Amino acid sequence: MSPTNTATQSSVSSASITDDQFYKDVINGLTSSPKQLESKYFYDANGDKLFQDLMNCAEYYPTNCEMEIFTSRTAELAKAITGNGDAFDLIELGAGDATKSSHLLSYLIENKTDFTYLPIDISGNVINYLNITLPVTLPGIKITGLQGEYFDMLKKAASISKNRKVVMFLGSNIGNMPVTDAEEFCRELRNNLSEGDMVLVGADLKKNPKTVLAAYNDEGGITKQFNINLLTRINRELGADFNTFQFDHYAMYDPETGACKSYLISLAEQRVNVGEEAVDFQKDEYIYMEISQKYTANQVSEMAERSGFKPVSQVFDNKNWFVDAIWMAV
Repeated sequence: MSPTNTATQSSVSSASITDDQFYKDVINGLTSSPKQLESKYFYDANGDKLFQDLMNCAEYYPTNCEMEIFTSRTAELAKAITGNGDAFDLIELGAGDATKSSHLLSYLIENKTDFTYLPIDISGNVINYLNITLPVTLPGIKITGLQGEYFDMLKKAASISKNRKVVMFLGSNIGNMPVTDAEEFCRELRNNLSEGDMVLVGADLKKNPKTVLAAYNDEGGITKQFNINLLTRINRELGADFNTFQFDHYAMYDPETGACKSYLISLAEQRVNVGEEAVDFQKDEYIYMEISQKYTANQVSEMAERSGFKPVSQVFDNKNWFVDAIWMAV
């Protein structure tokens, strides 16, 4: 649960998916063992609002930690990625509204850095928004928005410009995958880059387990509403009949592995119809909803090295709760 700037960034927008694919993914997930749902479907209009509410609640720290880095340590980030001053393309995976990255973009423009901003997002609405608004809010910016899947658009970016690439993957979106999947993602990222290209990746760090768990199990119940809302979306868009009052939210954090996981628990033996499919639940059976993986700073560097990168620097917030790590492709 770590979108980079807004909830649309690590999600698939309602307009960009078909009901048919949504249905297939839901049925596949609910008929698997154990049952699971894909967290990318959290973000309909209400899901977006709930996530904004969650980011504003006292317990949820990741967004503020990375925003602190981008606002107070901007010069440090800029120095790490500008290298010897050559022209480069600054590519943001899942750009959303670019709230955090705008601080870095503004600094680079003010210092007359030779770069082009290439935001990538699955949502055409997001790309249109950035193409229209950023030249107004950041005069002088060179921007080419790219709509599509990450690696498809990285290939396109390489085809339209031979400049050195700096890829940003913020918000601890790397934590939305199990460790093995995250490393595979980083290896595929390296395969789409050239030697000397760079990556700026945000990662949430291991810390007091109570602090981590509270962020995903807030007292106001916003996280619960956020998870339950996916069942409501399935009811509305796929004609299902989930009784949302028959499910509860459960979060757990394992400080040894760094895995923070969210589940929905069936409070009764029940049958749920999703379209033409009937799905049976046992009392206390769970649906696995998402993972928010936490790392140590050393583990972030080790991931870089296993994926074909050399760690260059790490920039932390004041509490050392979050890191933006800069890697170079080797």
